[in-house]
Amino acid sequence: MNGTQTTPFAVSPTIAAVKRRLRRGLAWLHLWVGLTVGSIFALNGVAGSVLVFHTDLLRWQHPELIAHKPHADPVVLEQLVAQWAPRGVRSIDLPKPELPVWQAYFANGERAYFAPEDGALLLQRAPDNDVLMWLHEWHVALLAHDSGKQVLGVIGWVSLGLLVSGLYLWWPKPGRWRSHLRVHTHPPVRRWVTWHRSGGALLLPLLLLATVTGVGMVYGKGFHAVFTAALGGAVPTLPKLKGAPDEVDWNRVLERAHHALPGARLSRVSMPKPDSRVISFRARAAGEWHPNGRSEVHVDAAGTRVLDVFDATAQAAGARASAALYPLHIGVVGGSAARWVTAIVGLLPMFLLVTGFLFWRRRTGH
Repeated sequence: MNGTQTTPFAVSPTIAAVKRRLRRGLAWLHLWVGLTVGSIFALNGVAGSVLVFHTDLLRWQHPELIAHKPHADPVVLEQLVAQWAPRGVRSIDLPKPELPVWQAYFANGERAYFAPEDGALLLQRAPDNDVLMWLHEWHVALLAHDSGKQVLGVIGWVSLGLLVSGLYLWWPKPGRWRSHLRVHTHPPVRRWVTWHRSGGALLLPLLLLATVTGVGMVYGKGFHAVFTAALGGAVPTLPKLKGAPDEVDWNRVLERAHHALPGARLSRVSMPKPDSRVISFRARAAGEWHPNGRSEVHVDAAGTRVLDVFDATAQAAGARASAALYPLHIGVVGGSAARWVTAIVGLLPMFLLVTGFLFWRRRTGH
């Protein structure tokens, strides 16, 4: 048979050349986007690694916060609401074993901590006077409030693209898996490229989990809508009961709320709205991953009846998946081992940035 023989699966030289050009273009894009946008991604990851131990570090910095018994006294809560709600407090965490004080959240991002026995102010924190608070604001909003959150969301999507493109560039041909996973020590250019590629490929599932859950929190409403549309689930609604809550019976309200969801722990109370007689609580039902829970209890201001209960554990899979984003992101699912793994994963983007930079520097002779 005359002429050049070809196999049914042969790739024409033209197609092969196009694939090589596309691959070179993707590698160039991966490099420069990684060195620019990837730098912010890496710094954000380092901040997240520290924040995994936020409460532990806070307890270590301020031992006065843990020298108490976790008791939610309704008289103290009434005093705190009367004194601090007009000053911008939006919600207050009830004392709990890991942080046995009242923790108040202000509209401007500050936090305050009060003794559970008498409501005495123990500590006030803000991003401009507390390193952990500064890291928190950087991690969730790049120190730029709502606009920073939107920028961070875009960076999150770009970072997902970096991870996927890196996997594509690394993906070996059949029979070459072992060589692609091998890590070399010399020469330096080969060391840095194998550390970068092999490290990224082996730890990609953890990196994807951290990045996807982070993006999911930035676009929480959108992710929740997608999850519930696909897998079911409801959105908690705030009952309406108009009238100024001038006479809130906090003793009866707390008692009623405690018994509204058996087995749950009340975790947070929202400040009463001026035109509503509804007192709203966050609660952590048995089996919830979220440290504060996603369940809700709503009681009338007089404490005479429970208006509504939202049990997050009774929801369909979509709502439960949406509620799992935050606890998975911060590493509270799986005990202390999961927290350490989450902290290490937060350092991986910086590792990939440094090894990628060193590889580029060695290869180009800079």
